[in-house]
Amino acid sequence: MESKIEKAVSLFKEGYNCSQAVVAAYAEDYGFTREQALKMASSFGGGIGRMRRTCGAACGLFMLAGLETGSTEGKDHAGKENNYKTVQMLAAEFKRRNGSTICAELLGLAKEAPTPPTPEARTAEYFKKRPCVKMVEEAARIWEEYLSGKKFEE
Repeated sequence: MESKIEKAVSLFKEGYNCSQAVVAAYAEDYGFTREQALKMASSFGGGIGRMRRTCGAACGLFMLAGLETGSTEGKDHAGKENNYKTVQMLAAEFKRRNGSTICAELLGLAKEAPTPPTPEARTAEYFKKRPCVKMVEEAARIWEEYLSGKKFEE
């Protein structure tokens, strides 16, 4: 269990965004190459394109939920419902542990504050002021717990 969590944290610390770190840690489990996973998740960092909306780590968690429970038929309403139920349950658990699923709130920023698309350098100061490592760790931990059969409150 810990190795995938540690891998996700390590990827984030290497400079990958929060969503990439979570998804790439599990890429091989779902038949993706690391490069495919990194590209697939690249737009979701920084609260989706650095717009500070839904936390990228949470988005990565939800992408994993789609890979695990997503439907593949357009008319599969029961499959869609099951996936949506899973995502809502995971989102509730992420929010319970972290206080929010919204990037701006997790970072203590005003929601309306515009953020330029330029990512910040990963310096010691960056890691001191950002809870992102913890968000990546929590998203991966929640996923590990889900895979092991843990039931979360809805």
